[in-house]
Amino acid sequence: MDYSELANTFLLEMHKSRRMGGHKNITSTMQGETHALQYIYHLNCSVMPGEISNGLGVSSARVATTLNSLEKKGYVRREINKDDRRKILVSLTPQGEAAAKAHHKFVHDEVTKMLMALGEHDATEFVRIIRRLSEMFPQKSPPPPM
Repeated sequence: MDYSELANTFLLEMHKSRRMGGHKNITSTMQGETHALQYIYHLNCSVMPGEISNGLGVSSARVATTLNSLEKKGYVRREINKDDRRKILVSLTPQGEAAAKAHHKFVHDEVTKMLMALGEHDATEFVRIIRRLSEMFPQKSPPPPM
């Protein structure tokens, strides 16, 4: 098998799918404010900014900027940790939880439609291959529970 040629075909198909834009609804959850909001939502508890930074693989400065924006929108609140006053805990507000829940449902519905369009066999194989790839490339930190 010519893996180099297969890689070229893969890259071409990925490029074509990006131009079509269908994946944007799904990949938007893995970027910026939405990613941070979803991360906190799936942890289902208060979290320190450093944990968000490690979990998302972004700098602490990026997390600080993101949290400032989410706080201004009323999605998160920061509080001093009662057990250790040197630490800050971040949690979702009811508005932030509602936004995260709504976005999660939207993305879940989009993925469901995509998998249905693939059909049972291809959808199962697609998920199997994605799982295999994620096992091949270890993560820096575990993902939040779903």
